[in-house]
Amino acid sequence: MTTEVARFFSEQSPLATGVSSFRPRTQQREMALAVSEAIRDNTILVAEAGTGTGKTFAYLVPALLGGGKVIISTGTKNLQDQLFQKDLPMVRDALKAPVSIALLKGRANYVCHYHLERAAQDGRFATREDIRHLGKIRKYAKVSNTGDKSGIVGVPENAPIWLQVTSTRDNCLGQECPNHKECFVLRARSEAMKADIVVVNHHLFFADVMLRDEGVAELLPACHTVIFDEAHQLPETASLFFGENLSTSQLLELAQETRIEALTSAKDFAALPRACDELDKAARDLRLVFKKEGRMPATATANFREFAPALKTLGEKLAQVSALLESQAVRSEGLENCWQQVQAYALQLKLWQEDTPPPHPSKGEGDGFVRWLEVFHHSLQLNSTPLSIADIFEKQISNTARAWIFTSATLAVKQDFSHYQSEMGLLHAKTACWDSPFNYEEQALLYVPQNLPEPNSEGYTAAVVQAALPMIAASRGRAFFLFTSLRAMQSAFEMLQAEFERIGCDYPLLLQGDASRNELLDRFRLHGNAVLLGSQSFWEGVDVRGEALSLVIIDKLPFAPPDDPVLAARIAQISKQGRNAFMEYQLPRTIITLKQGAGRLIRDENDRGVLMICDPRLISKPYGRRIWQSLPPMKRTRVEAEAVAFFKCPA
Repeated sequence: MTTEVARFFSEQSPLATGVSSFRPRTQQREMALAVSEAIRDNTILVAEAGTGTGKTFAYLVPALLGGGKVIISTGTKNLQDQLFQKDLPMVRDALKAPVSIALLKGRANYVCHYHLERAAQDGRFATREDIRHLGKIRKYAKVSNTGDKSGIVGVPENAPIWLQVTSTRDNCLGQECPNHKECFVLRARSEAMKADIVVVNHHLFFADVMLRDEGVAELLPACHTVIFDEAHQLPETASLFFGENLSTSQLLELAQETRIEALTSAKDFAALPRACDELDKAARDLRLVFKKEGRMPATATANFREFAPALKTLGEKLAQVSALLESQAVRSEGLENCWQQVQAYALQLKLWQEDTPPPHPSKGEGDGFVRWLEVFHHSLQLNSTPLSIADIFEKQISNTARAWIFTSATLAVKQDFSHYQSEMGLLHAKTACWDSPFNYEEQALLYVPQNLPEPNSEGYTAAVVQAALPMIAASRGRAFFLFTSLRAMQSAFEMLQAEFERIGCDYPLLLQGDASRNELLDRFRLHGNAVLLGSQSFWEGVDVRGEALSLVIIDKLPFAPPDDPVLAARIAQISKQGRNAFMEYQLPRTIITLKQGAGRLIRDENDRGVLMICDPRLISKPYGRRIWQSLPPMKRTRVEAEAVAFFKCPA
């Protein structure tokens, strides 16, 4: 197969003649051959491919030619849709490969006929907007072949109504559902079972791993090859699914679900709705114990004297609803489902309180987990997260002989994959690294300003904004301003607003959160001279090519907050083993994140611009050299005039 794969990356190949954007690149061809060999030999490949390598084609061609079922997992639903709707059909047509493809998302992405009609009949809506959205969804469900909520225009993906018109694994009626034959979720799964190539996302993949562990029917078909694109996101996603979490939002939804089922199937049993109301209140009271949003270890709850009593009350109300449901469960499938779910939640709550390891043999021992809480605006989540997923994941991938491909633009530190391999349990994997084909020495400049204060000093953000202003003027807007915290982002936005008004600058200012990410990016491209301020969601997965983006400013090195309970516990564990947690864990994670942010600047061979990293630690700390040496090989300067002059040089 490798000879055939190589043929498709020549200047006379069907890709070259059939795909206008295709350019033969040595790095792409070499990566495709490495993927082909891994598929042929059923081995594990960890591959970093710099921006512009064309890694998508490099894994799609051998995947389409290799035969057998292939699952391609992406980090985001946006990339998932792009693969299914654009890249896969394009490569398949060019190769004339007789393969079928399918797209599979989590069930929350599909309209549920049963819950849609029940919501319409129930008529309980928080706003008039919910009513308008419901009407659009009902019309869409009648004509759609997929029921995928991304296909409907005029209803945002985060609209509250979606919670009422989609199903969860817990409230799905299964074969007892009156709409079973027309179910969009079952249709999507059926197509995935029959397809040669199935495109999923990381969340769905790991959800399926855990469902298999719990003995539930597999969501995804058995396959010969698994390809993870955006694989740098896997440690975070896997930790989420290999752990346990229970939120007050889940309990509120359960109370509402049970209340509706009781009114439908047990109208004569008034005690159940009353108990649901009490459960609802107990969940809300638990959230109200905390005044501020944020994360904290479970041990910190000792500082909140109302927490333990509120948690105890919540457990009692769960037990009360469970006891009442037990006597009514035989009256309907819906009540039976509610009873099963309330029992599961009660067990989760009990185990979290007792610091007992999650009840899954594949998840390791109890001392390998950290208990912590996260306080959101409207909910509180209790978490139990593994300190390491290496052994757990290694066990998962060693069960069946198949090829495993892990690829991203950012997996290594100076071409060293040891951090990623140890984190994911891939110590015996083959690794390969291909640098970007772009001419960074000519196309880009790394600028680190002089005389900025230490990042933890009080006036740091103000100093960063002042240092950025001459660069924004030189680039005529056309800038991403990336921050490591929402607070700094908001503060800088207000400062820039005031400064632009003072000097009469008319560059449009765009702020993360004022609209969806896609809408902000569309505005940014349309303006052509905008300055977009963003935090975490703009550090990766954003592709703006051409002159609209010529400057990327990063306020700080993206070290994770040291008070994060999971990070703190992992650092403590590594240190306990006599190892250097900073060099082995914190620094590599920071470098990988920084490489993602820096990767927003140069997106094709014609792009040109300046990467401005404001953090003085890049120069003043011994580890700074290791960081900038991991970035693409661009010219470097600390002189503002040289950075400004870069924009005046001919491209």
